[in-house]
Amino acid sequence: MRGMCAAMLTFEAILLGLSVPVMITVEDVPASLAAPLGLGLAVLCLLTAGALRRPEAYLVGHAIQVAAIGLGFLVPAMFFVGGLFAVLWASAYLLGRRIEEDKARWAREAGDDPEPV
Repeated sequence: MRGMCAAMLTFEAILLGLSVPVMITVEDVPASLAAPLGLGLAVLCLLTAGALRRPEAYLVGHAIQVAAIGLGFLVPAMFFVGGLFAVLWASAYLLGRRIEEDKARWAREAGDDPEPV
């Protein structure tokens, strides 16, 4: 789960960094607002990706998805792009949890079976 979620956050950091010039040039958002929002979220994505060993980091990851969608109020395309990344994040999170549960179950089952002769 950690690897898939970290990959999603890393890709999202790239997207959020690239959203800054779009906010400034296309949507005429002041640079003093666009840079801290876009780059701040990008840095937060990278820091969170590195902190996914802790369960609290996943909560921050969920909040980042909400913030990315919220950028849609400045750049309407971010409603779609942020929503897309939120779906990818949720998929990575849920699929990762399922894989970890299956691995734990398989390990328990392997520990219960006698070794073949």
